[in-house]
Amino acid sequence: MKAISCVLAVAALFAASGADAQSTVRVRGTITAVDGSVMAVKSRDGRDLKLQLPDDVTVAVAKAVRFDDIKDGDYVGATTTPGPDGTAIASEVHYLAPTTQEGQSASDLAPGSTMTNASVASKVVGTGKHELTLQFKNGTQKIVVPDEIPLVRSVPGTRADLVPGEYVFAVVQVATDGTMTAPRIQVSKDGVRPGQ
Repeated sequence: MKAISCVLAVAALFAASGADAQSTVRVRGTITAVDGSVMAVKSRDGRDLKLQLPDDVTVAVAKAVRFDDIKDGDYVGATTTPGPDGTAIASEVHYLAPTTQEGQSASDLAPGSTMTNASVASKVVGTGKHELTLQFKNGTQKIVVPDEIPLVRSVPGTRADLVPGEYVFAVVQVATDGTMTAPRIQVSKDGVRPGQ
């Protein structure tokens, strides 16, 4: 009952904002069950959600990459927060699909964080401190990439990768009746979590 109330609350929120027949919302959390075309997820804020999986659902599996693997021209997304001196410090860097819109926007990954979707213009490899310069339509952004943060690329997966205990990220479509449908899901594997 609690889960149904949460889902309806999400739908009501979008309806109140003047949304049309359906809107989208980001979901991050851990898979608790998969039953046919329905995947249960415990969201990171504690909600129990039911996501509908269409027959043609796309599944992408997170795979770790090394900083050395990143090349000039690669299209990436970097989530950053300002350091003590104002320098942008990355908390994660992940590869993006070419169709992903470039630019900067607020991120909901952490308070005060920013998402930059851009092409790698250059990189600097230093001892304990790597840097990337990202170039997008309206400017550039230099970011510091600490050694310990996740660097992730998505590779094709299957429904078999959607198992309880794995962490998922999905942009889900929310219908006016509260039904949540996930046309594309990114899922963790071998301890590597999806970005975004």
